[in-house]
Amino acid sequence: MSELDPTLADLPLVDHHCHGLVRRDLDRAEFEAMLTESAGPSTLGGSLFDSQIGLAVRRWCPPVLDLPAHAPAEDYLARRAELGADEVNRRLLAAAGTQTFLVDTGYLPEPITSPSELAALTGGRAREVVRLEALAEEVFAGGVAAGDFAEAFRSRLAARTVDAVGVKSVAAYRVGLALDGARPTDAEVTAAADRLLRQGGAPRVADPVLHRFLVWSGIDRQLPVQFHVGYGDADVDLHRGDPLLLTDLLRATEPAGVPVMLLHNYPFHRNAGFLAQVFGHVFVDVGLATHNLGHRSAALLRELLELAPFGKVLFSSDAFGLAELYLLGTVLFRRGLGRYLADGVAEDAWAAADAARVAAMIGAGNAERAYQLGT
Repeated sequence: MSELDPTLADLPLVDHHCHGLVRRDLDRAEFEAMLTESAGPSTLGGSLFDSQIGLAVRRWCPPVLDLPAHAPAEDYLARRAELGADEVNRRLLAAAGTQTFLVDTGYLPEPITSPSELAALTGGRAREVVRLEALAEEVFAGGVAAGDFAEAFRSRLAARTVDAVGVKSVAAYRVGLALDGARPTDAEVTAAADRLLRQGGAPRVADPVLHRFLVWSGIDRQLPVQFHVGYGDADVDLHRGDPLLLTDLLRATEPAGVPVMLLHNYPFHRNAGFLAQVFGHVFVDVGLATHNLGHRSAALLRELLELAPFGKVLFSSDAFGLAELYLLGTVLFRRGLGRYLADGVAEDAWAAADAARVAAMIGAGNAERAYQLGT
């Protein structure tokens, strides 16, 4: 038996991509809707509790709310309602044990906790990740002329990222990841901005030129750039979310030395591992997929680690809305990584000291280095 705790229960974690929590009480339909990337559970498909994520909720979350593991869904939801959202959030976040949160503040379908409110639940710290498209749409909504957009956006980005640690692109949702690597000229940006403004209505960035401009603007700020990759909600054309489609852009941006973070990656996680190996600035995680795969998440993590260098792998929960997703993300990640490393020690693939060092790197050290959290 190795000296490494295979549950990694005390492993420090930096959650390098997450969101705020809903602070209102939820009925069953609302709760189940937050367990899926679809618009909500289908009456044709039965309950979301009858899925990997639903069974994982029933395994890991009830004990934190004073119920036995595997408590029936009805009992769990009744106890959740009895305690109230604020107490449930406090308990589950404390049990998750994460102390550092890098929070994407660009997705606000309803009021959720701010980064500082999220960190207060654990006594930890939180830093902001600015969503590029949301910021660009704010600039457009302010009435900017097409010819002034490029400079107005650069100015707004500089102001918004004074205290931020990174930026994020959702190009995968809007146009796919097959982005040309060349930095667009201001004339090209002006023409793209003009096309958007001529459409009328609420501005929505969905133009490859604009997405490239936003990414390059983040790189010019020397801020790590996160990309949503692969698995997401029904707005994603999944075949356009393979990270291999970013190859041209990755080649073009590598000389800048700015980290590129490939988020989630399922079912393209092996492709993402390849990119992390061959491009020095690419980092990867399996965030959103971890809690959705539940018991199978350990296999997912092992497949990512087949090729991805251990110094290029990060932890994220991509939790949104439900504190349960924070707990599941951390527990399943810790256990999956711990068992993988402990198995390697038992099979003499690596030493126990190396396993402990790798766990610390993946849990927090790699994120602290890539995002310069110590500076």
